[in-house]
Amino acid sequence: MPKKKYQDVYEEFKKIGQAIFLAGLNNSHSGNMSLRIGDQILITRRGSMLGFLKDTDIIKTGLSRNDSGVALASSELGIHRAILNNTSALAVVHTHPLTATALSLVMPEIIAIDVEGSYYFRKIPVLSFEFGSASKEMEEKLPVTLKNYKSVMVKGHGAFSIGQTLEEAFQYAHITENIAQIIYRAKVMGADLSQLQNAKYLKW
Repeated sequence: MPKKKYQDVYEEFKKIGQAIFLAGLNNSHSGNMSLRIGDQILITRRGSMLGFLKDTDIIKTGLSRNDSGVALASSELGIHRAILNNTSALAVVHTHPLTATALSLVMPEIIAIDVEGSYYFRKIPVLSFEFGSASKEMEEKLPVTLKNYKSVMVKGHGAFSIGQTLEEAFQYAHITENIAQIIYRAKVMGADLSQLQNAKYLKW
């Protein structure tokens, strides 16, 4: 890809990274994003600030093989590679949404109770791992689940959301947290979640 085209992609990373931060889906230095381009992957730098990305925070490396860029890439590069190699996704956004992460600690799955949320997701699976960050087990199991879902929660860790573009993956990540916030607020107000999950107004 010509240098100018890469610059356009870098700008998209910066835009989506800032949107993720402003939406409160990550803290200052958490989360990561990746985009597949042919046999290469662009991924955010390990420890980068998604809300304030620079060109040097976007690392180019092989989709299936290591090269000099791998040392700077996110520690979860292996998971991103596995998802991009084994699903139809071209983009992955990993976030640490507060409410959805909290719900993942007490719910085996997150089922939407609002109209918009249910339009996109029947449910959001919650996967539990012995090592819930950058583990081989995650590399093996996340792509399998993401073949059937656009967003998955890792218990106590965060969401992995996929799309054909970074914007689409971000959209699904944001919807995941919106669903969780509505569930939490309804529960605080005393709602019967099981009754709401079966409401006729839902889209599925």
